[in-house]
Amino acid sequence: MKTEPSDPEGTRSRWTTRRWLRVGVATTLAVLTVLGALGGWGMWRTSQLTTELVDRRSPALIDAMRLEQALVNEETGVRGYGLSGRPDFLQPYRQGAGAEETTLGHLRTLVRDDARAVADLADVERLAGTWHERIARPVATASAADAVKLATRRATEGKTTFDALRGALARQQDHLESERTEARRELGRAQTLRNWMFAIIAGVIVLVAALVFEGLRRGVTGPLSRLGSDARDVAQGRFDRTITGSGPADLRRLASDVDSMRRRLVRELQFSEAARTKLDEQAQDLKRSNSELEQFAYVASHDLQEPLRKVSSFTQLLQRRYGGQLDAKADQYIAFAVDGANRMQTLINDLLAFSRVGRVHNDHRTVDLEEALSRVLDDISVAVEETGAEISHDALPTVVGDTTQLGMLWQNLLSNAIKFRSPDRQPHIHIGVVREGDTWEFAVDDNGIGIAPEFHEKVFAIFQRLHTKDAYPGTGIGLAMCKKVVEFHGGTIRIDPGYRLGTRVIFTLPAVGDGSVSPREETQP
Repeated sequence: MKTEPSDPEGTRSRWTTRRWLRVGVATTLAVLTVLGALGGWGMWRTSQLTTELVDRRSPALIDAMRLEQALVNEETGVRGYGLSGRPDFLQPYRQGAGAEETTLGHLRTLVRDDARAVADLADVERLAGTWHERIARPVATASAADAVKLATRRATEGKTTFDALRGALARQQDHLESERTEARRELGRAQTLRNWMFAIIAGVIVLVAALVFEGLRRGVTGPLSRLGSDARDVAQGRFDRTITGSGPADLRRLASDVDSMRRRLVRELQFSEAARTKLDEQAQDLKRSNSELEQFAYVASHDLQEPLRKVSSFTQLLQRRYGGQLDAKADQYIAFAVDGANRMQTLINDLLAFSRVGRVHNDHRTVDLEEALSRVLDDISVAVEETGAEISHDALPTVVGDTTQLGMLWQNLLSNAIKFRSPDRQPHIHIGVVREGDTWEFAVDDNGIGIAPEFHEKVFAIFQRLHTKDAYPGTGIGLAMCKKVVEFHGGTIRIDPGYRLGTRVIFTLPAVGDGSVSPREETQP
């Protein structure tokens, strides 16, 4: 059966950041463990050799020298006593014998693990024992006279025996000295090896740290930095820049996901751009159409003035000259013609005024609404006196707008409030104002006949009437004119559905400056 060859490189290319980190950390820990074991062994070996040298080799050599000194003291005391017969010469012998016994006990403990040192010590003990048995004890225990005779008789034997003992002591010391020297050399080699190990460990740790940082730079921080740079380029508008990933598999997948998002954004932007282009074209078409319609309305209303004037003049002339001379039917027809011509004249004038809003009157400046309202109240003073209407208002602010258009706004709102008054009560109209952030909100309240809720939006359409011309005269363009003026100044207008005492028209205008209002008292003409 044929098997596919293994591909370690391809396998590693599928490793994620987490797996790389796990492998890296495990490898680093293994290396550090090995290095720590080697360092520990070096420290242990150095400590062992130091202990061997300090606790055994050097003390053994020192005790060997002390043993020689003790035997020399013993030999001196015995020899002096044997020559002079004076007991006080035995004092060094007795002290040396005690020192010998103590030193031998120490030496046996120190050299028990060293075969050659044990053999040397046994040789020394054998010769020392022979010397003690043949020379030292017999002389030391004899009387003064016998000691002199015995020492003289055994002088040659004593010298030979002690010389042999000295030779054994010298060999013991030479062996111990050589062992101590070898221990020092071995300790020096162990310390050198330990120092090299620590240097190598330090170098390996630095190398591992450098490899870790380099691996993180190449595998994590580098790919992330490139991905972040590409993402910032895309965020700055370079949507044609392809985002390519590098490093571990999860970072490459992240780069692929970001690039997929970029491609989707490109598609949506292309769609949005196409839609915006189409919308701009439609807006241009609509603007052109509105301009043409406004121009048409203006031209139509302007050009219809002259023929309509002639029709109105001639029908009024017929009415004055032939009124009462014809039958009642003819008089009625002439009255219909005069009334129609007059209403057409009014309608054309209103349409002309409506078409001029935002086109002819467009002189924005600071407008004191108090002064604008005062001029309007002067203009409608006759209607106010005839109806007995009471008009009050709060202190009005100063806004930026067109004086003529804002005057038309006040006049239409107040004229409507007076026109649609209730027949069973005196008209009362109040203009309130309140500041709402960067906007002034005005409320024109009246106690008239009100507007049904289903007509609250309909009344702002041009030529929209809710009553017959016999009940309430007019062309139905007043509130449409108000809406156009308010919207031209950046505000909104609506009917308050919660007001039940009549009609409340609420409109807004942008505030200007600090919006300060002169502290006037509520006025009432």
